[in-house]
Order: sequence, then structure tokens, then C-alpha cells
Amino acid sequence: MEVAKTDFYWSTDREPHLNRRKEILKKYPEVRTLIGPDIKLAISTVFLVLIQLISAFYIHKLLELPYGVVYFIIAVYFFGATFTHSLFLAIHEITHNLAFKGQTPNNWLALFANLPIIFPYAMGFKVYHTMHHRHQGVDGVDVDVPTYTEAKIFKGPFGKTIWAFIQILFYAFRPMFVHPKKLNKWQFINIVFQLSMISVFIYFAGWYALLYLVLADFFAGSLHPMSGHFIAEHYVFKEGQETYSYYGPLNLLAFNVGYHNEHHDFPSIPGSRLPELKKMAPDFYDTLLVHKSWVMVLVKFISEPYIDLYSRIKRN
Repeated sequence: MEVAKTDFYWSTDREPHLNRRKEILKKYPEVRTLIGPDIKLAISTVFLVLIQLISAFYIHKLLELPYGVVYFIIAVYFFGATFTHSLFLAIHEITHNLAFKGQTPNNWLALFANLPIIFPYAMGFKVYHTMHHRHQGVDGVDVDVPTYTEAKIFKGPFGKTIWAFIQILFYAFRPMFVHPKKLNKWQFINIVFQLSMISVFIYFAGWYALLYLVLADFFAGSLHPMSGHFIAEHYVFKEGQETYSYYGPLNLLAFNVGYHNEHHDFPSIPGSRLPELKKMAPDFYDTLLVHKSWVMVLVKFISEPYIDLYSRIKRN
């Protein structure tokens, strides 16, 4: 594998997770007992949706207070964006069919989880996230990897700060340019269901509710502690290592997505059981570099010259 300052890390090797999964199952066959859905995911998802919609419904009351705009912004950033990001990650879990046994009930749960996020993205995310797992780092297929245009434009501390501030926009629009695909049946259902249900909600809740939810979407994928995982998961902080885990407290709000090596090794194990996977196979995970803080990942990404948008492993 070679890297140049104006290019990504290129690898001729397969992504590391398939082989590690085989080795773990050979040495620790009891890991299979962790595979399968967890109904607690559905319960947590319903709770998060209700919290967001109820908060949005009553958010106008904050604006009636003295300095209400200040309280509104604080509520959006610290509460709205945090719960929205938790819903992003709930949808991530549901994408792997980890709430119910069948795909159809999981899809409907994902549509329900999508409601406070305003934009109908759950089924599109499912399409592209599946590609990310099956073709990790493959040029022109894995849309999780930044484009050359992004890497060339957003350089240095200032450029990387701007990119991190608006990174949610790149995650939203990059797939359309890198690997456009026709809408499937569930994506059409997602659009119709979302527009119908959220229109009814805004009719009763008002425009401030919509503003609250849209701003929560933006800040959830901006310079927010939770969004550190976007960079933490696959940006190369140690040459030769492609995926990184984080075992800190924010996993409590993130469905353990920080256990990211574990997740890619076994995407059919729900986040609630990934800590058990690590305990069952410690020799496969304890030697890997891990991140101690998602906040510090953002700080290092912006401030350190050795890490930038080219710091991703790609393969043909």
C-alpha cells in the first residue's frame, strides 16, 4: 500500500473484516449465539421518536421566554441534535435488520424512526450502507469515502473545519454524484410516508417545530460530539489499520456504533451485544488502535496535518 500527499491510501488487499470474521468464528464458535435481532432496539427507537416529536411540538414555548432564541439554539444543539444523531444510528442498526427477524417490519420501523429527521433518507441509506459493508473502500462504489474534489478543496485547519461543519451535506448528496441509483419500491414508500406524516405533524405543531427538527438534523452532522464517529470509524490514524473502535460513554447514545471493528466483523450482531463480542474474542481486538474520544477525533482531524480527507483507504 502506498500513499501520496495528494492521493488516498490505496490497497490491493481485501477489506480486513471478512477474514477476521472467519478466524473469530473458527476460534470462538460461541460468538454465533450473539447473532440475531434485539427487540430493545425497537423500544429505544420508539422512545427517541416520541421524545423528538414532543420536543418539537412544544419548542415554541421556549421562544416565548426572555432570550428565547438563545434557549432555542441551546435546545437544538444539546438535545435536538443529540437525539437526532441517536436516530441516525437507530436507523443504521435497523438497516441491518437488527430489531425484528423479517426485513419488512424492520423497514417500517426505519420509516418510523425517519419521521423526526424530516428528510426521507432511511431507505436510501439502507441501499448505500449495504454497499459500504459489501464493498468497503471500493472506488466509485463506497460513497462513505470523500471525493477527490472534497479532498482538494477542504485543506488545512480552516478548510477541514468548514468541511466538518457542513459534512452532513456531503453525506446526503455525495451518493447522487459518486454512484447514482434508481429509486426502489421502499424508497418511494419512504418518500410518500414521510411527506404525508410530517405534513400532518407540522400542520398541528407549527413552523417552529419544523425549524427545530431541520436545525437538529444539521447540527447532528456538524461540529457535534456525536458526529466525531463519522471520522473516527475509517479515517486512517495509523497506517495499515482501516477501521477503528471507540469504547467511551457516548456509545450509550449511539447504539454502540463505536464498537466499529466489531460491527464490521459481525454486522448481524446488534450493538447491544457488541461489548460481549469484544469480551469473547479479546485477542482480535485488544491489539488494535482505538479512539478514546470522538471530540478529540474532531480536534485532531482539524488541527493535525497528517490527517485530512485523503486519509481513507481505497481499493479498485
